[in-house]
Amino acid sequence: MAARKKISMSWSGGKDSALSLYRLMEDDTFDVVSLHTTIDTNLKRVGLHGIHESIIEAQADVIGLPLTKLYLDPSGDHGNYNRLIKNYCEELHDEGVRYIGYGDIFLEDLKNYRDKMLATAGLAGVYPLWKNDTTNILEEFWKAGFETLLCSADAQYFSENDLGAAIDSGFVSKLMPKVDPCGENGEFHSVTIDGPIFNKRLELIPGERVLKTYDFKTKDENGQILEKKSAFWFLDFELATAATDGRSEGTAKAQ
Repeated sequence: MAARKKISMSWSGGKDSALSLYRLMEDDTFDVVSLHTTIDTNLKRVGLHGIHESIIEAQADVIGLPLTKLYLDPSGDHGNYNRLIKNYCEELHDEGVRYIGYGDIFLEDLKNYRDKMLATAGLAGVYPLWKNDTTNILEEFWKAGFETLLCSADAQYFSENDLGAAIDSGFVSKLMPKVDPCGENGEFHSVTIDGPIFNKRLELIPGERVLKTYDFKTKDENGQILEKKSAFWFLDFELATAATDGRSEGTAKAQ
């Protein structure tokens, strides 16, 4: 029997990462050796999920995989992110890892960007959910026994009262027509608290709700650059109890 391929999972803490990891762990082709998460150096939180690193650490603990935290300086310089990921990919390559798993489903530009960056370090991306129907993804997610909560959401589609809701069939039935069931276009993000890859359920306490606005640029159909704003709701979850079962040792990287 051929040796299994070593792979590290890009872990956001949300439902798509969780189901992708589950599929990889069930696949005899791969040996999942670690998780890694990019974290804001100042806020100690995960990007647009807004999840504190302590919750990411707790997830890794109950999954039983080592976690590498990649601290990113929030300067807005995309070159910083490129260098951080490139350096980490080179470290993985030196450790015999040749693959990174992602939870992406539809975003071609993002997948192409990832694949090009990985190739420079001799790695390749693995996308267990790629081009899967998002309704079917959720059905599989629930059937497997996963639980996930709404942790951040676009204020165009959600109110602050929606935060903390369980992402279940009732949640999906109330989504606006423009919102993808998995939030694949960035409409919302989630934090996973239980499932077949966890050895215990995480108990989270909802805290402060915060609205943040972001400036960004886009192009119209004529190629003209437009300046726009977006607003996102975030819920500051806290751990009710520390995860102790299956504790793993995380390693922080500040690059």
